[in-house]
This record gives sequence, C-alpha cells and structure tokens, in this order.
Amino acid sequence: MKISQWIRFTLNAATISLLSFSASAQVDEIADDVTQPTVLTFGIVPQQAASTLARKWSPLLAALSQNANFQLRFATAPDIPTFEKRLAKGEYDVAYMNPYHFTVFNDSPGYQAVAKEKNKKIQGIIVVKADSEVQSLAELDGELLAFPAPAAFAASVLPRANLKIKGLTNEIKYVGSHDSVYLAVAQGLVAGGGGVKRTFKTMDKAVTSQLRVLWETPGYTPHAIAIHPSVDSEMVKELTEKFVHLSSNDEGIALLNSLGFKPFEAANNQDWDDVRALGLGGFAKPLETVNE
Repeated sequence: MKISQWIRFTLNAATISLLSFSASAQVDEIADDVTQPTVLTFGIVPQQAASTLARKWSPLLAALSQNANFQLRFATAPDIPTFEKRLAKGEYDVAYMNPYHFTVFNDSPGYQAVAKEKNKKIQGIIVVKADSEVQSLAELDGELLAFPAPAAFAASVLPRANLKIKGLTNEIKYVGSHDSVYLAVAQGLVAGGGGVKRTFKTMDKAVTSQLRVLWETPGYTPHAIAIHPSVDSEMVKELTEKFVHLSSNDEGIALLNSLGFKPFEAANNQDWDDVRALGLGGFAKPLETVNE
C-alpha cells in the first residue's frame, strides 16, 4: 500500500471511529435523559397470609403506579410484631398500617398520613363458632381467646380493652394474623377471637361459614396510608392524588371493592386524634391484657 493510500485509510478509519463514538455518546445521553420511576416499597400490615395479600394488593399497586413517577413494590412481614419492628426502623417507604400503629410511628420515625377510607370507621369484632352456645361477651369469661398480636388495634387492642372494662378475665393466645384467628376459632382451638369486618368478609368462606360475629367494638378512624418522611414531597403529593383519583372512577372503585375497601380520601395526621385520645401509650408497652 502506498503511503498516500495508507494515510487515507487511517483517516477514514479514525473518522468512522469518531462518528461511532459520537453516536454512542448521543444514545447514552438520551438514555440518561429518560427518568426511571423511583421504586417505593409499600408495606402491608400482615392481617392475612403473605401470598393472599400479594394476590389481592398487587392489582391496586399496579394501578397506582401506572403513568406515575414511582413504582410501588409490594412488601409485608411474616407477622404483625415483625411489621412493627420494620416500621420502627423506617424500612417501608409507604405503608398501610392500623390506627394505633400510625399514632406511634407518626411520632417516630415520622410517617405522614396521605390517605384513608372515606366515611369509614374501623370496628373490631369478636367471633365464635357458628354453633357455639355463647351469646354474650360475659359468657366468654375465663375462656381462651385468640388475637392477632398485642398491638393490632381493632382486632386486639379494642376487644381486650372492652373485656377489661367489663371485668372479664381471659387467657390470651396471639396467633400472628387475622386469618389464623378465624382458623383457630373454626377448629375449636379457642372459644373466640378478634378480627375486623373487612378481613372476615374476605377470608375463605369455607372458614367464615363456620363462624359467627358475637360482638362489635365502637368505631374509630380507620387504617392509614402513610409515607416515610424521606420520600420526596412531590411523590407524596402524587401518591395522594393517585388514591383520590382511583376513588373517583368506576374501575378504581371496583378495584378497591375487591379488597373490601371504600373509596379513599386525602388524610392528615390529626385525623387520628380520636385514637390518640385513648391514651394507649407507646408501641413498646402495648395495652396490658388480663392474664397475659
């Protein structure tokens, strides 16, 4: 090859290489300009088995994540005490938590309320076997009762408080979830147990058909959708708007109904003052249970 030909070849090769590098840089620059949605961990209080919660909640989280600047990733815990510990450490970006949990974890690590069910008051229930002769709370005096966990607000705290007020003494067994309570009662392992209407309605009918609601507690502000203080304020606003919008159309309402929910509305921290007024104390010292 002549020197002149070699020079032309080298220059052409260099030009091609430069163009290729430039094109590659432009592609990388375009890719950098495309904002990837932020993944937010959405923790669900484990009132039911993790597989059940994942199946029921995943469509809702997907709907909330659609065309959003965030993607909600389902998370829960093996039991309610573990869920409480993870909330205390701020491990969930967003969480669906009971009213008592919210009053505690709003203080520290500072979860902020964004939404709650509209026109809803949460009530605890005590269930017994359908064929049980028990017709009143007084008839459960001295019996073994099952509850999900010490700090489960409607399913444990409220029923236990009322039992104590009425002067009833009971042996208490904590079984980890609402579903486990219903199963224990249905199987005759305990005389009765605590839950809430929503989980009772969505529990396997083969189980709940064997049960009867004996008693209901007074009503209080329901569970909170709350977000960790480290999450960007714009995402807090966007998530709130998503919940409200989802509750304003037929498709969204149908999705919420499948979970046993009423439409949601924007919430603020003061909405749970009725729960604070109960003076239940800190999470580390749950309401004392008789004969616990």
